[in-house]
Amino acid sequence: MSNLSSQILILDHFTTRLLSSCCKMSDLMSEDITIVEDLHKNREPVPEMKAIYFMRPTAECIDAFINDFKPKAKYKAAYVFFTDYCPDDLFDKMKKNCAKHIKVCKEINISFLPLEAQVSVSGDAFSLIYSPNSKDRDQTLEMIADQIVTLCATLDEYPGVRFKKYNPNLNYGKKLAELVDNKLARHYELDDNPNKKGKTQAQLLIVDRALDPVSPILHELTYQAMAYDLIQIKDNTYDLMFPISLPQKTVHLSLAEDLMNHYQKNVEKLCKAEQDLAVGADAEGQKVKDPMRTLLPVLLHPHDTTDKIRAVLLYIFSLNGTTAENLNKLIQHVKIEDERGYILNWEHLGVPILSTPSMFSFRKQSRRDRSDEETYKVSRWTPVIKDLMEDVVENKLEVKDWPYQSECPSVWNGSRAVSARQKHKGSSPDDLRSGSRLIVFVLGGVTYSEMRCAYEVTHANKSCEVIIGSTHILTPRSLLEDIYNLGKQPMESFINDLYSDI
Repeated sequence: MSNLSSQILILDHFTTRLLSSCCKMSDLMSEDITIVEDLHKNREPVPEMKAIYFMRPTAECIDAFINDFKPKAKYKAAYVFFTDYCPDDLFDKMKKNCAKHIKVCKEINISFLPLEAQVSVSGDAFSLIYSPNSKDRDQTLEMIADQIVTLCATLDEYPGVRFKKYNPNLNYGKKLAELVDNKLARHYELDDNPNKKGKTQAQLLIVDRALDPVSPILHELTYQAMAYDLIQIKDNTYDLMFPISLPQKTVHLSLAEDLMNHYQKNVEKLCKAEQDLAVGADAEGQKVKDPMRTLLPVLLHPHDTTDKIRAVLLYIFSLNGTTAENLNKLIQHVKIEDERGYILNWEHLGVPILSTPSMFSFRKQSRRDRSDEETYKVSRWTPVIKDLMEDVVENKLEVKDWPYQSECPSVWNGSRAVSARQKHKGSSPDDLRSGSRLIVFVLGGVTYSEMRCAYEVTHANKSCEVIIGSTHILTPRSLLEDIYNLGKQPMESFINDLYSDI
């Protein structure tokens, strides 16, 4: 870009978020970009300036682009960069209408949001995947698959793909794995490089949210997770209610004090019960024989309704489902008779709520023994995904439970790997990149605790770097609202969203 002088950068909604996640306006100005505009808004013509378009290859974006050059061109020339592969029909339409104005047209394979060094998201699509009323599920899975392919391409990986063998009626992970594998093959077949890329030393694990419903419901006690769970943070902004802007250190001290007040007032009392239900044992290692005795004090205490719903869910998850009679009593006790979707709608994800006999038996993931690890009494739970990461790195993940959609080179050798439970000397980024990669994609949202697992396993293993991706980042309250809305009809959801925005 730097060899072009004084340009306009035009972005769609997604690429605006993408650039905001990884660069500042000063970075753009250093590349001679003086104006940043929204593709979908009316803009004044600047015929003496060149325009750089960074957008998704969708019909909506292509139409907006064409309108900038017909009937009269708004800009001197167009330099077009797509986030991923542009379908032939859209490319032909653009070429037919604007070919003489386009100086550059490239696909740069980055249709995901890089949130952190080892974390990326593609965009919230929860209801489109899990709602029983969804008519766009297949199209949504196609879009997510395209985004995963661009992540792999950016990492220069052609991984072997694995998925969880699961309820055949709800196995969206298997469907996504098939799509990703086919699109990866097509991507590398179309690669301009004459030396076609073969499979690399990487694995891609497709994980469905139903595999671990516990982690997104628990009160997580790390700073980042607590902040998004307990404090009203909107658009990553913490409102201090002060008229001036304060030094960053002061903001964090204020936030930490706010979190501690919440913890001492309510959360500390909840955490012991939540951990006992999640782990299935108390802090001394004694098995919880009667989960109802653990749940009851939470229901009798004047906690808010959301916290009680979370505790009830953990109780149900611990039993792998409960009876209809018991469920009705719990719903009445929490006083959500008209909002029982907060609990019942988990079944749309494939999580058992009612313990009814069926041909398909939901089997919990077997857990690693972590009894020798040091933990806090109120923070003993380890996300299931950490077990999976360690099992893959140590070449212990069962093929019968996690079949390959496609094979990958046999580089996963347990003798080269170190368990994330063991201490290991630090390794440099170059050392990590020289080894194998594990890419984990969680369909249906990822928690902050699961994101942390990617870093923990990476730092404990010199032979493997773990990258974690998902559709979006979950907080307990946002997930509960998403779950509740699954039972709504499309028009009802639209009206609710409309009023929430007013």
